[in-house]
Amino acid sequence: MNILFYTAGDNGAGWVEAIARALPHARISVWPQRGASVDYALVWKPPPALIAAMSGARAVFNLGAGVDAIAESSAWPAGVSLVRLEDAGMAEQMAEYVTYAVLRRYREFAAYEVAQAAAVWNARPGLDKRTFGVGFLGIGVLGTHVAHALLPFGFPLACWSRTTKDIPGVSSFTADRLELFLASCRILVCMLPLTRATRGLLSRDTLAQLPHGAYVVNVARGALIVENDLLALIDSGHLAGAMLDVFENEPLPAVHAFWHHPGITLTPHICAVTSIAQSVEQIAAKISRVEAGLAISGVVDSGHAYL
Repeated sequence: MNILFYTAGDNGAGWVEAIARALPHARISVWPQRGASVDYALVWKPPPALIAAMSGARAVFNLGAGVDAIAESSAWPAGVSLVRLEDAGMAEQMAEYVTYAVLRRYREFAAYEVAQAAAVWNARPGLDKRTFGVGFLGIGVLGTHVAHALLPFGFPLACWSRTTKDIPGVSSFTADRLELFLASCRILVCMLPLTRATRGLLSRDTLAQLPHGAYVVNVARGALIVENDLLALIDSGHLAGAMLDVFENEPLPAVHAFWHHPGITLTPHICAVTSIAQSVEQIAAKISRVEAGLAISGVVDSGHAYL
């Protein structure tokens, strides 16, 4: 079995060691080196030349949940399946992050931090949880896990996706009902993959459909949101603010307005860090199924870059 590996990150040695342990009989080549043939490729943000070289592979495994870096490549070889990581330790981390963001906003802890800085003792009236809807823009494997984590807190939960979802305790809105979905969200949690259809989806027009005082949490991809439009709606008072882990340009430039804006809380793309060990375990199991002629989960729909 010939495996071709590439990562744009700085942790390549750790990946190769883990792959060698999990698949001891595999011959591993690290791009730009490659064997005479490629049975499987394990990649993260591959260059165009590498994408073209994957022709004939039985499957390509993306070393992360987001496939936007390669799913829409015009050079993608026909007939080659692209497979994304479905969890690999990310779901628990994401649930922690989003739960914190929701509770921090609902309990208005940011306001208490401002009061503390000014030495002001000011108890705020509690918000009505029954009207404090939390909406998931996109709800795949990770989003479903996050929704389950929030269910015990009693918030009204809703999701928006291409197809109807049957998740107990979560109202489902499909693509033609975006306006109704947004109107129900006091907190909007962005979990969509980045595609041609979703890039810039949250512009001034769509963000303005959120209720007055709504809050935005983005743990998906920065380019889903038109950043200047988000800032304008926060500055106008229509939106209360945002907690952002992802940005259109990363690392976020030091001159970016997000850094010092009082309505923005940001983190440096740490919401859900990929676990190498769990990722390789998942990939090795899927390769074993492919070798046995069995179906695998996580194959990306080439028409939508969704599962």
